[in-house]
Amino acid sequence: MPLYGFHCAKCHHDVELLIGLSEKPVCPDCGSRRLQRLVSLPAPPGKSKALMKAGRAQAAREGHLSNFSRAERRR
Repeated sequence: MPLYGFHCAKCHHDVELLIGLSEKPVCPDCGSRRLQRLVSLPAPPGKSKALMKAGRAQAAREGHLSNFSRAERRR
């Protein structure tokens, strides 16, 4: 299922939801179905490896190992 960004017209909350194409999203804050799908920006080329490295470094500092492979967790 894809991750979509939505804007609630009732409470003006922006949220990302993991939903199927045929599902009708509901605002998690107010329960409204008046959500508008937001246009997602693509990741700029060459930046994703640096972002992954920074995210993994932060996760390691905080003690979270869920985003590492089994081989990397042993280190």
